[in-house]
Amino acid sequence: MGKNFLIVLSLLNAALVATSVGAEQSDEASTYIVHVVHAHAANTVHLAQAHYTSFLQRILPSHMHGGLAPRLVYAYSHAATGFAACMTKHQAAHITDHPGVLAIYPDEHLQLHTTQSPSFLRLSPSVGLVQASNGGGTGAVIVILDTGIYPKGRRSFTADSSFPPPPRTFRGHYVSTRSFNATAYCNNKLVGAKFFYKGHEAMMGRLINETQESKSPLDTEGHGTHTASTAAGSAVPSANFVGYANGTAQGMAVRAHIASYKVCWRDDGNASCATSDILAGMNEAIADGVDVISLSLGGLKPQLYNEPTSLGAFNAIRRGIVVSTSAGNDGPGTMLSSNMVTGKIVLCYGTKNTTNPIVQEAAVQQAGGVGAIISIAPEYGDFLQSSADILPTSTITFKDTETIHSYTQSVADPVARIDFLGTVINQPPSAPRVAAFSSRGPNRFAPEILKPDMIAPGVDILAAWTREMSSTMANVIDNRRVEFNIISGTSMACPHSAMMTTAYNVDNDGNAIKDMATGQAAGPFELGSGHVDPNRALDPGLVYNTTADDYITFLCSLGYNSSQIALFTNDGSTTDCSTRPRRSVGDLNYPAFSVVFARSGEQVTQRRAVTNVGANTNVVYNVTITAPPGTTLTVTPTRLAFDAQRRTLDYSITVSAGATSSSEHQWGSIVWSDGQHTVRSPVVATWQ
Repeated sequence: MGKNFLIVLSLLNAALVATSVGAEQSDEASTYIVHVVHAHAANTVHLAQAHYTSFLQRILPSHMHGGLAPRLVYAYSHAATGFAACMTKHQAAHITDHPGVLAIYPDEHLQLHTTQSPSFLRLSPSVGLVQASNGGGTGAVIVILDTGIYPKGRRSFTADSSFPPPPRTFRGHYVSTRSFNATAYCNNKLVGAKFFYKGHEAMMGRLINETQESKSPLDTEGHGTHTASTAAGSAVPSANFVGYANGTAQGMAVRAHIASYKVCWRDDGNASCATSDILAGMNEAIADGVDVISLSLGGLKPQLYNEPTSLGAFNAIRRGIVVSTSAGNDGPGTMLSSNMVTGKIVLCYGTKNTTNPIVQEAAVQQAGGVGAIISIAPEYGDFLQSSADILPTSTITFKDTETIHSYTQSVADPVARIDFLGTVINQPPSAPRVAAFSSRGPNRFAPEILKPDMIAPGVDILAAWTREMSSTMANVIDNRRVEFNIISGTSMACPHSAMMTTAYNVDNDGNAIKDMATGQAAGPFELGSGHVDPNRALDPGLVYNTTADDYITFLCSLGYNSSQIALFTNDGSTTDCSTRPRRSVGDLNYPAFSVVFARSGEQVTQRRAVTNVGANTNVVYNVTITAPPGTTLTVTPTRLAFDAQRRTLDYSITVSAGATSSSEHQWGSIVWSDGQHTVRSPVVATWQ
């Protein structure tokens, strides 16, 4: 009886193992990002790959190593503590329960956010920010995490004999491949070029198609080249796009160095970026000692603690690295009859006309049309932007389209003519304006923190372009190759904003900045604190310093536990929120205020600390208050007296909700002034 029992038990165990192995074999593998507690971190960066491979082997039972065995993709030591690995759902579920694992979540793909800027921003080689920074960012290394860079024959990435080498603190380098000769391309301007592709290949389940994409730092899409030259491209005289926007093209920090880390890859015509590759790029950038990390890409995550770029940014900021990201472009049929279109200018419009204009032009061209008038969707209001048209085209507002359509219906033989007037500047409507595509607030993570921070140029930006991609990004129908291209999107605004913190709130005519989607004055959810003003950043008067410790307190106020906060701190420390000062979410030392009311009559108080960085240490600032309609706003104290011993002073605001409000959101401001400086903070009130 005993022997029979043992035989049955053995058969049962074998069956269970076989079932588990069978489940593993039928379970598809995916890429996961795994954060580990500090005690399980690799001792050295050089041993990290071997350490985490061994870690996976130790914590997974033997039967989970058969079939689809886990495979390490990346090891992280700077932007995060942990690794990315390709594994099955069963393996990932088993790892989740291990005490050495803080968090595990699946990899995902993020999307890219897709000449007159220096003069528009009031930048001059002889005065202001460019002159004061010894020629625009001398010594700074800006890393662009994007689609790579195309330096072949691109004057934006050249350096003359006077251009200094990168600082000794920069430890990066460049990688050569068959299609990217780093020795020929890299110089004192382009000081780093790397690529991170393992996460993308693991997610796609196949190798990168090198007939479409270059597995190298080379940009075959154009986006990375454009953003890199916008940030720090060398001055190029007589730059233009097919004759338009002619002038000197240069980056915002013309004397800064560029490092390009390719993390986004073309696949079947579309470019996307795996979060594991992005985190690897940020990890490398921190290790290399860059000064600025610029990311013009994004996605949606429900919480900050499982958003890789937030975790990487926190660890970069702790090391004194500026991190700049773009907010996104999520703001507000192709068949034609040839016998109706041949030789004509075609009007393309509809209430839901969201088709790419180039696709519409191609349809007109294929049908024999000689030109196109393309309407934007009505929700875009008065917003118009340039495109690299493949035939004579005029883009107009939906309102103007209705007028033209009415004309075509009222006459038997309507006539149209397109006049090309070249590049026109300093003409109505006055700039700046908020683009219709620009993503809006409020902040989905914490409505008490105003987002966006500010706005910057992002429409019709002329910058360097790759020769691997046509100007329309449609190689099938467009074989044009250009040195410079004009594109729009918050990606183009992101590099402008990297080192700029002050803002203004009126256009060039002195009127409130308008939202082009509505035609009305833009509010804080559209423009944040205002439009960047680089020259004022040289002498802002007061600044709001925010330390890593302030952010940890902020995470406590969000209700994050010690394990979730450990994903950010990355140093083995344990945060006990009960021992820290009790602060509300809105108490983060941010140069803007956003209060949320649950009921009428409610009072909300938020605290701030400002530091005097002006040349005069003995100075007094007084406050001017503009309360949001439907509220009462008080500031305590109303006078800040700084001296050599008191460079940093505290104040608070209290906003009281009235009985009713005519709108869900209202806004006002507070302005501190010493007679020379004005330091403005928007105040937004929201009724839930």
